[in-house]
Amino acid sequence: MQRKLVERELSSEGPMRTPTRRGGRSVTVNLAESPLTWLHARGHLTDAQFAAGERLRADWERAQLAPSVTMRWDAVRISGTADAGLTAGERQLAAKARFDAAVAAAGAGLADVLWRVVCAGESLPNAERALAWPARSGKLVLSLALDRVAGFYRIG
Repeated sequence: MQRKLVERELSSEGPMRTPTRRGGRSVTVNLAESPLTWLHARGHLTDAQFAAGERLRADWERAQLAPSVTMRWDAVRISGTADAGLTAGERQLAAKARFDAAVAAAGAGLADVLWRVVCAGESLPNAERALAWPARSGKLVLSLALDRVAGFYRIG
């Protein structure tokens, strides 16, 4: 698989999409490492399913739901969203509400695979083993879940 490397600046406000070259620290990220990108590149996911997964992951990251060892004091950088008139805490709560509603729209039986593959970045075979599913059943279940999430986000 081809690597898609981009450079992200690390700042006190969080990672920036475009480096400013002010002498700060930066990190190189491989965007092709996402399980969703891998499935989409091979034609296993439609464009709408991929967009729904990326939107769900973005809400998960904006809500800062990733596990952490200690309290985080870093600010979340969000620009150009519909939540532009809100404070940082209100944006985080709005993203959490959207994430919870999207997972609820997918259904109780599909939430596990959504979280494992889309949010946690687990590979599909590992998610199938962890959920004690038959081999190669995860693609079908994930595509059903992403269809429902796409409906929630109104992605056609």
